[in-house]
Formats: sequence, C-alpha cells, structure tokens
Amino acid sequence: MGLFESFQISGSGLTAERVRMDLIASNLANANNTAKPGDDIFRRKLAIFQSNPVTAGDGISGVKVAAIVDDNAPPKLVYDPSHPHANEQGYVAYANVNPILEMVDLIAASRAYQANLTTLETSKEILLRALQISS
Repeated sequence: MGLFESFQISGSGLTAERVRMDLIASNLANANNTAKPGDDIFRRKLAIFQSNPVTAGDGISGVKVAAIVDDNAPPKLVYDPSHPHANEQGYVAYANVNPILEMVDLIAASRAYQANLTTLETSKEILLRALQISS
C-alpha cells in the first residue's frame, strides 16, 4: 500500500465519521420532539457503513456511508395527560432518541475521526520526510 492509498483511506474514514457525527447532532436536537396522535414522529437516524475499494484488485478498502436509515425502535411514551399531544390514555409519544446512547456514539465517532486524522497527518509527515531525503 502506498501513501496515496493511505490518504484515500483516511479521507474516506473522516468523511464517514463526519456524516455519523452530523446524524448524532440531528438526533440530539430532536430528542424531545413529540407528535400529535396519528402523526409521524421523528425517528433516530443511523449511518450504515460499507467497505469501499480504494484500488482495484489489491483488497485495500476505505469506507463509505452506504445508507442512512431510521431506527425502528418504538417512540418513548411518557404519561402526561395535560400535554397537548397526549393520546386518549394520557401518554405523549417522544422521539426514540436516548441522549446517553447518542453521547456514547458521539464519543466513539469523534475518536474514530481523530484516529483517521492522526493517520492522515502521519502519512503526510512521512511523505514530506521522503521528499526532504530525495532532495
């Protein structure tokens, strides 16, 4: 594997993790959304990653976001009969977002982003030192 392939792999990882962090931010922003009975409620969004070949035939792959899907978990029901969106039984449907889980995912995504950034910086430094040696 050459340095340019490592740039592509790290870059693809940075892009994928950035999409993941954007989705987490959207999930957190919508965590307290409610919906009237019968209306659609916000569903947690998830990024599905897939291997993405960098060069043909050598098995070296980066990553890409293959799809963004909705989490099918049921909405969180909270008993609050005075809420304007309460159903006949007095329950309010909140988005199926768990802020604690989202924060854990955000930490994991930011660490993966940082690891890809470190790899990219190291590859860049190796290339610069190789150029200094050859001149």
